[in-house]
Amino acid sequence: MTIYWTLQTEEVWKKYEKQSYLEGAAEHAMYRDEYQWMMRQMKKRLPYYTGEHPIWLWIKKPDMRRTGHFEAGTRCVRLTVELDENDVLVSDFDDWHCVLNNWICSDNEKEDSDFEQGLLQITKEDSWERIFDLNRVRDAEWHGTGERTLQGTTGRIDIELVKKVEYFVAR
Repeated sequence: MTIYWTLQTEEVWKKYEKQSYLEGAAEHAMYRDEYQWMMRQMKKRLPYYTGEHPIWLWIKKPDMRRTGHFEAGTRCVRLTVELDENDVLVSDFDDWHCVLNNWICSDNEKEDSDFEQGLLQITKEDSWERIFDLNRVRDAEWHGTGERTLQGTTGRIDIELVKKVEYFVAR
């Protein structure tokens, strides 16, 4: 079992608490088609996933003193959850934005340029699967030299797997 964190509004957490499990919901999906793509990936890569909308997880504990998690003034919770690694699909947070923005997930500038000119054999959609290859070599000038930010997705989380609830108001 591994520790992960998920951020939810207080309102959503109260609903989860009453139903005794957490599960993503279509009405909370900010990017419908992209979430559907991730759900197909989860089905393909997670042995026990049964098709729920994803719950987004952080691999490293998010610092709630920073802005950008929620709109300022929103009452939220940071949930510490303990999950089996086989129930979490880990991906590169920055590369996920290629999916969100309908870009190729290129490893360097030349590959990006070659794709734009129709010179690559890989499709844009096939390139998106690179977000799961956390050890692939990428050009530091193209991607930066910083540490990768990892995220995870999972289906249902039974309430007993929530180990800690921390309330906060978003900045």
